[in-house]
Amino acid sequence: MNDFTHRTLPVVDKEVMRLGLATNYGLDADGIRDAVDRGMNYLFWTPRKSYTTPAIKDVLARDRDAIVLATGPTTGWWGGNIRRFTEHTLRLLGTDYLDILQVFWVGVSSALTDSTMTELLRLRDEGKTRAIGISIHDRQRAGRLAADSDLDLLMIRYNAAHPGAEKDIFPHLVPGRRTVTAYTSTSWRKLLKAPRRWKGEVATAGQCYRFGLSNPFVDVVLTGPKTREQLDENLAALQQGPMEGEEMDWMRKFGTAVHG
Repeated sequence: MNDFTHRTLPVVDKEVMRLGLATNYGLDADGIRDAVDRGMNYLFWTPRKSYTTPAIKDVLARDRDAIVLATGPTTGWWGGNIRRFTEHTLRLLGTDYLDILQVFWVGVSSALTDSTMTELLRLRDEGKTRAIGISIHDRQRAGRLAADSDLDLLMIRYNAAHPGAEKDIFPHLVPGRRTVTAYTSTSWRKLLKAPRRWKGEVATAGQCYRFGLSNPFVDVVLTGPKTREQLDENLAALQQGPMEGEEMDWMRKFGTAVHG
């Protein structure tokens, strides 16, 4: 299925709600379980937030085939630490495979080198992960990787204040080949308040998520609610559908003002 709220991801070959849950922003374990019960089945998880681990283990045990789990080591400078992270995480969660193993923040806290890429490919070949990917800030490099690499996923910054991926990354994507996950939809909450000299309407978090989801090149937009109330608001926003026409024009103008 491919529509505004759901999409089947390349390589992973699972259907997900396109609003993915980043589990590391304060939502408690019961909140994570509630989100999954309400259909949020793309989970971005980092083991550092240990209070979330019981919920992740629980939802995987209940229906492994329904969940897409994306995770990775906080630092990934060498192939060895990527393998150690993967094998430890499989044991910790009691699962046979990860859906997406990604190296975080390439060029900042990790490196995509011959060593790390070789180990990612080996782990995928062994079936310990279904797909391999990276998080990356460097849009020009991300564009080159989108055009030609063995990666299955790119996790990138994309929002109304930072739409540069539309020029630097999206035109280079091979249709149906790679998953694109967008994060920082609210630009670290900067899009939720009026910039200097702005006299008009201010965006809501829901509008920020709808902006990202309205782009056909984006498969998943991450949300990191701290509370059940925020979770409710974000899910309710999906019912408004994609941004179009005047609303999209306003959102782009507001994003430009925020970037300012």
